[in-house]
Amino acid sequence: MKRIGNFPFNHLLTFGFVFLLLSCQSNEKINTPSQAPSIPTYPVIEVPQRDISSKDEYPASLEGVENIEIRAKVDGYIQQIYVDEGTVVKRGQPLLKLETQTLTQNANAAESSIKVAEAQVNIAQVEVDKLKPLVDKGIISDVQLKTAEANLASAQSQLEQSKSNYKSVSENIRYTNIVSPVNGIVGALPYRKGSLVGRSEAMPLTTVSNISSVYAYFGMNEKDFLDFIESVPGDNVEEKIKSMPDINLTLANGKPYAHSGKIETVTGQIDPQTGTINFRAKFPNPENQLRTGSSGIISIPKHYTATLLVPERSTFENQGRKFVFVLGQNDSLYSTPIEYIDIVDGAVLVSQGLKKGDKILAKGVSKVRNGMVIKPEITKFEDLANTIDPIFK
Repeated sequence: MKRIGNFPFNHLLTFGFVFLLLSCQSNEKINTPSQAPSIPTYPVIEVPQRDISSKDEYPASLEGVENIEIRAKVDGYIQQIYVDEGTVVKRGQPLLKLETQTLTQNANAAESSIKVAEAQVNIAQVEVDKLKPLVDKGIISDVQLKTAEANLASAQSQLEQSKSNYKSVSENIRYTNIVSPVNGIVGALPYRKGSLVGRSEAMPLTTVSNISSVYAYFGMNEKDFLDFIESVPGDNVEEKIKSMPDINLTLANGKPYAHSGKIETVTGQIDPQTGTINFRAKFPNPENQLRTGSSGIISIPKHYTATLLVPERSTFENQGRKFVFVLGQNDSLYSTPIEYIDIVDGAVLVSQGLKKGDKILAKGVSKVRNGMVIKPEITKFEDLANTIDPIFK
């Protein structure tokens, strides 16, 4: 075997062939043109302009239009209870009766004092009648007559006092028969037969609620109140209240109440403790479904006309402002801030920053950047509007 230096000739041929092969492959790579990067495809939508309805919701407490606490006007033991909790009663219907034995005795004594006073009046009157002709004839001086007339006046005054005492006792006896002041439903009965009750009791004997209609009380914060008042036509608060829309009520079980209500009053000041201003609405209650102490959710409808809409998932936030990516020339994206008035069912109601027909990036806002070129794929607004997926950036 031939050798060149210390290497066999065959080995040199092998090394040369390998080197030539690698050199060709390297030249082939250098001469191959590079492939252009692919343009990503993203969905875009055209900004629509539509009429849309919304609602604001507020927790509410319910109370009958008349919610009367029944209290004892006199002290006494409960002798009889005529109704049960939840009983439907009419005005004037007996509810309870208190023990009247002591009052009856007082009434008898007052009646007797009237008879005594009447007798004293009669005696004094006789004396006056007897002395008057004697004075007229000059037989006696008028001093005795004046004394008799004074005695008569005193007796008459005593009679009036006795009659007043009797009337007071009689009224107290009448107060022992406790009746319902209104048509309504009886509330809790915390006391039982034999309980001693009186005017100083902290807890009422019961409550009667007139729930033919009910009041719903709810509050708005200052911003919501100002926005709401501005949206209602009218030159003053009274006119605005009259023109306020009918409102709806959702019950505690999540079901809608069958009857709509009407806002009646707005308090004159903001509660410094809660920062809210209180409203009172009235709902009819023909089925007696609503009760005092119940709760619910008030829904106030709102209507927007010819409003620009974008899906909420097509927006992102930066430093407290909302942005969207608008499709510009050559299918490049640029971010633009938007102002909005509400968010309804995953759709942002735009007031500034866009116009009808603008094309915006529908989704994927976290994956793109300003100036990025995309391949737009037109998508329907309805396919994204109800998908609430806001992006924070």
